Formats: sequence, C-alpha cells, structure tokens
Amino acid sequence: MLRAGIVGLPNVGKSTLFNALTQSVNAQSANYPFCTIEPNVGVVTVPDERLYILQDLVKTQTVIPTAIEFVDIAGLVKGASKGEGLGNQFLANIREVDAIIEVVRCFDDPDTIHVNGKIDPISDIETINLELALADLASVEKRIARIAKNVKSKDKDAIIENNVLQKMVKLLEDGKFINIYDNFEGDELEAIKKMQFLTTKPVIYAANVSETDLKNGNDYVNKVKEYAKTHNADVVIISAAIEAELSQLDEKEAKEYLNELGVKSSGIERMIKSVYHLLNLRTYITAGEKEVRAWTIHSGDTAPKAAGVIHTDFERGFIRAEVVSYNDFVSCGSLNAAKEKGLVRLEGKDYIVQDGDIMHFRFNV
Repeated sequence: MLRAGIVGLPNVGKSTLFNALTQSVNAQSANYPFCTIEPNVGVVTVPDERLYILQDLVKTQTVIPTAIEFVDIAGLVKGASKGEGLGNQFLANIREVDAIIEVVRCFDDPDTIHVNGKIDPISDIETINLELALADLASVEKRIARIAKNVKSKDKDAIIENNVLQKMVKLLEDGKFINIYDNFEGDELEAIKKMQFLTTKPVIYAANVSETDLKNGNDYVNKVKEYAKTHNADVVIISAAIEAELSQLDEKEAKEYLNELGVKSSGIERMIKSVYHLLNLRTYITAGEKEVRAWTIHSGDTAPKAAGVIHTDFERGFIRAEVVSYNDFVSCGSLNAAKEKGLVRLEGKDYIVQDGDIMHFRFNV
C-alpha cells in the first residue's frame, strides 16, 4: 500500500491534520474503514467519484476504493540527524514511506507559540531538509567506506555506486535534497533506487493556513510556492483547523461547508491527488456484479503488470485483457452495450494501461 509520512516542527498543525485525516469521511468508508495499525498510522481511501457512478451501472453493493496509508512521524527537532529528541525513530520511519508531506506553518496566532519564536516557513522547511540531508550524508560516507575495497579492485558495480555516492556528498553537504532525475542518469539511477535515502523521496509542502486564507493563500504561502519551484516539490494549501471541522461532518454537510469557503475539495483530497501526481501513479478499475474496485499502478505499466497487482498468477499467466475506457462505459451504460458498439478492445502484453481503464483479464496458469 502507498505510504505518505507527515512531518513537521512543533506547533505547525501536524497533529491536528493527522487527527482530521483519521476521522475523515474518507476514513470511514464502509469497505475500507480507517484502521489503526499502530498509534501513529491511519489508512484513508482515495476519493474517486467514478467508482460510485459505475456502482449504479453494474448494480453492485460493493465499492472498494484504493487507499493510502498516512504515517504521523515523530516530531522533529534540530539535531535529529544526530539523535536529538526522537531523531532516530523519526528518520527510521521516513525511510519506510513513499512520499514526505511537510506541514509548514503559514498562519499567525499569538496563542500558539512557534518553536523558533517567529513564523518563517522557509526556515522551517530548511530545518527539516537539513536534518534529512545530514542523515543521508552520514549513510553515504559509511557506504563509501564499505565499498572502498571493491572500488580498488575495479569492481564495475562498485565503481558506478561510488561515483553516485561521491556526487551525493557534494549535494548533501549543502543541505540539498537529491533530485535523482536531474543529477543522475542510466546505471547511476539504478544504483540510487536500491538505496533507501531520505532525500530522494518526493516532497509535498502542506502550507497550513487560517480559514480566511484557504482560498487564495497569503504571503507565507507565496514564499513556500517559490521555494518549491526550485526544489521539485508540490505545494498544497490546507487548513488543519478546517480539516478537523470537516472530519466531524457527513459527506453532504462537508461539501456544503467547502462551497461556503469557496473551495471545491478538502485539503486531504488535494494532498492525496498531489501524492499520486508526484509518484506518477494511475488508477484502473474492475467492475462487475460482485464489486467495483480501484487498483493503483504506475504510469507506463503494461497490462500484465497491472494484472499482477490483483494477483501474481494473473501476471504470470496473462493471455490478454478486455479494455474499455471509463467514459465509453458510462456513455453506453453497460459492458454489453459498449461491446455492441465496438468500444471494448482486446489488448495484449504490450498495452500500456491508461488511467480510468476498465479491465477484465484473461489468464491461464
């Protein structure tokens, strides 16, 4: 399951946001309820209205959205990379997530004192990023020492890895996140993918604002957006306080409240969409009388790879897939009607699955 870690300095709204996440409407879905795996982990369904439209068409009682796991990671303090506070636990938890959501305080409130005594979102971001970079730098230096003998003996893989690590040292010493797509290529990329570095993970800055700034943001948010542009990150404007209120409402009431605020979707929904965008993920659907279900794949995945998400036997024994686009299915009203119009295709092993494809796999093991 996809995992996103929520991090932040003290008093930025991290805990409020996580509590809202675990109590949200999405978290209370009948077929994929929020569950506490451990005190700081919650599973939340990915909003997808297409599933419920299909539910009516295929006349099933069961809808199973795909889901994302949010991890409320132990609070960070300066010096975490050296074990300060809960530093070691913090860093170990981040290594296990697919994406990092940094909650950044972008609101003024004299009753909530900032840990550094002033509101400065860029300073907050750089404090977190520096700790992650320093932690990775320590790991890189250990790894360089470990493979030194193999490099000396001209081992090809060790030489490639050493070249990557030396490049990383220069970036990490400056406290920079490693953008693997800009700084590395070919065999170097493959070497990096095998390493669980913190600074290679995609980042979303969750700019936490007051209710009045939710629609248009503020000067703090603008600074975060400018920073994100040069650091290959996404920005989502949220109000943790409003998310906490929304979590107490039913779906209809929540939509009405959002309309009053002048926004179309909750911050939680926007965060989930941003994670999917950053990780280059797509959704395909299986739909029948038994259930309508969403499945998560990566952009560029072939039909057999997509089938393997359901079960490894589907990928191993893949023959072909019946495919119809979501729009064609809905416009026709049923699979049979789509077949009659020639809109259902038989695709083979090289077919690249598209977002919203409705698929049925034929396989033989």
